[in-house]
This record gives sequence, C-alpha cells and structure tokens, in this order.
Amino acid sequence: MAERRKPSVGVATIESLDQEGIGVAHVDGKATFIEGGITGERVAFAIRRSRGHFDLAVATEILSPSALRVTPRCAYFGTCGGCAMQHVEASAQVAVKQRVLEEALARIGKVSPESILPPIHGATWGYRQRARLSVHYVAKKGGVLVGFHEKRSSFVADVRSCEVLPLAVSRLIVPLRELFSSMVLRDRLPQVELAVGARVTVLVLRNLEPLSPGDEEKLRHFADRHVIQWWLQPKGPETAHPLYPFDSPALDYELPEFGLRIAFGPTEFTQVNAQANRALVRRAIGLLAPVPGERIGDLFCGLGNFTLPIAAKGAHVVGMEGARTLTARGEANALANGLAGRVSFIAHDLYTDAPGAIAKLGAVDKLLIDPPRDGALEICKALPDAGAPWRIVYVSCNPATLARDANVLVNLKGFRLQSAGIANLFPHTGHVESVALFERPK
Repeated sequence: MAERRKPSVGVATIESLDQEGIGVAHVDGKATFIEGGITGERVAFAIRRSRGHFDLAVATEILSPSALRVTPRCAYFGTCGGCAMQHVEASAQVAVKQRVLEEALARIGKVSPESILPPIHGATWGYRQRARLSVHYVAKKGGVLVGFHEKRSSFVADVRSCEVLPLAVSRLIVPLRELFSSMVLRDRLPQVELAVGARVTVLVLRNLEPLSPGDEEKLRHFADRHVIQWWLQPKGPETAHPLYPFDSPALDYELPEFGLRIAFGPTEFTQVNAQANRALVRRAIGLLAPVPGERIGDLFCGLGNFTLPIAAKGAHVVGMEGARTLTARGEANALANGLAGRVSFIAHDLYTDAPGAIAKLGAVDKLLIDPPRDGALEICKALPDAGAPWRIVYVSCNPATLARDANVLVNLKGFRLQSAGIANLFPHTGHVESVALFERPK
C-alpha cells in the first residue's frame, strides 16, 4: 500500500509565538511554525517546508483574528525581511519577548529569577540609527534597489521607504536608488551602511572597485543636497575612510544622565536604538550600583557604553575587549569626558583565553558582562568560586546563551539570579536584549 502523504494545507489554533514572532501550533501532534499567526488565532495555513520533527508553514487566512492584531504600518511588511512582528500590537511584542526570556532561563538554564524587571521601552518607529542596507542593480527593475533582503530570500526588497529608519533616512531611499542607478559603478556597490549620530549622518558605501571621478562628484553633490557625510569602504571595515565632506562633525551619541558624549566610528559597534540604549544603560548601572572606592570590571566593553557611566559614578573601572581599535576608542572617550584617571582598558581575546582575561582583570568587587550572541560561557567558568566579584550585571542579546551562562553562575559559582528582564531595542523584530542581576555572599 502506498504511503499516505500529509496534506500541505490545514487549520490550526496558534498556541504561542516564538522568538521570531512566528506562531507555534501542533497539528496531529507535530509542532508547526506558522508565519503570520498570533497567539489564540485560528488560522488556515499552507506548509512550505516539512522537517522530521516540525513543519514550517505560512498563514493563508486568519479565521478568528486576535485582539492583539494590528494593521502593519509599513506597506512592504510581509515582503521585506527587515521586520517580523508589525502585525502584533507593540505591548504584546514586549510580552512575547519577556516570555521567551523566562522560558529560556527555565528550560535551558534551569533557573528562575527572584523578580522580573519592568521591560525597557524606546521609540517604536524610526528608531534604527544603525543599519546595513543592501544595494543591487536589477536591470528588470529599471535600476538599483536599496533596502533589506526580502523575507527568506537573498533578493533585495523593492522598497521606497522604511518605517523603522529615522524619517530623514527613510526619505533617502528613493534618492539613493536614483543616485546609484546613475553611477558607472552601479553593479559594484553591494552595500551602504548607515550610522546616525547626534550631529551627523554618515553613509558608508562599500565599493568593490575604485570610483570614477564622475561617480565621486555625484556623491559629493548628493552629500551637499541631503546634508550627509560619505565614507567609502573598499575592503574590510578597517579600510573605511571619509570621502566628503571632511569637515563634518564627528559621529557620537549622548548619555545625558551621566554627562557623557561618546564618539564612535561608522563601522564600529554601537546599539541601533539610541533612546532605548539610554534606558538600558540607566538600568544596568542602577543594578550594578557602583560607588567610589570600588573596582569594577566591564567585559566585552566595546568602546565604553557601560564603562564610562560606571566611572562617572566614581568607581574605578577596567574595560576589556578583544578588538584593540575599540579599546583605543574607549581610551579616547575616557580622556574626552575627563574620566581617564578612573578608567583603564585592556585588549584581550575573551573567547580564546578566558582564564587569562580573568587574571589580567585582577580582583574586582563587581562585574558587568555584555557579550555578543555567543555569550560568555568560558568567562563564567573562569570566575572564582566564591567571594569577589559578588555582584554581576549580565547584558545579553541572546536569551539562550544568557540562560546557559546563568546555569553556570547559579549552579557552579554560587550566585543567585536576583532579577531579569528585557529591553526592547528592536521593535517589530524577534531580536531582544536582556538584563540579569546575579549576587552571592561577599
């Protein structure tokens, strides 16, 4: 008898949303991830890919809409892959991300926070002050496309605006399409990187070949007309250099609560959401509670986003980061903000030599950890088993690795997970930042 094939369409009730804002249901006992569904909705769906233990599907009709469903603001939502959750009411997005964090801590870390921190909010629209936009010449489209990739595709979405970019930058998409379409090198410009500072907007153009004099002149005219600064990046990020104008203000952002102005390069890492970052720094420093006379470590410190506010509170802080370019930037920022006497930076690879990093750091009363998505497992393992540091604030961009590392801190190093919560730095996407406070006896 021939094996009966599973139907490619069906009806299901969405039980929850996963970290990417995709609906989770069970159909005949098999997990089915249904894009476009919201918790509680009954939807018709079509399977687009079947795997051994789960199916991937897309909602074809919403049979019973949720009260949390809203009309996406962006005309390109569903095609452009830049956002995943515009159809979900903003506060519900936050609730989904909080649940993702709590479930990761319980399931992966086998830990539970003693209290849940209120979620950190920022601007919901026009917040994205850092972005990499793809640039692609498509003859059939009549020119160059500029934007994020299409959902589940390597193609560049054909958009003329973007609701999560600042309005002034969104309005540049069409002029950029026209500019690049007119250039000789139009098919050798794969990317433009956006960096919006407090006083200047920089566009870093990735150019695979040297620009012609005519193309450079077009870039200069564009800069004058739209009040931006062009940088060129012929190879890796270290090759980025200003093209025009040379007298633009430096890129920087402000942390006014701490009296700080922090400079950064257009290809250096900073948080994309300046408003939410201020709230994130306020929360992290409040939990850490630095006081004069303490010695505090800041691991994966970058260019000093947390290091300098810690020092501004009077503590001596040691920032450690793998990239020497970032520690050099941190040193310059400390000097510019009058904090050089309370701050020191060390360039050290925290992934390949965690024990060496802890040794170089020396004795600290408290610790702030803000690692990339891979987390800080080896650092957590290398910490002393008792005593100082007695307080750790862990800022994470990946709930799964935070939960994994929390298991080590709680079950091997004797810390309590006192509190945890999320920071919604990327509204309408599945990305979530988290903050957790760990303490143990002094």
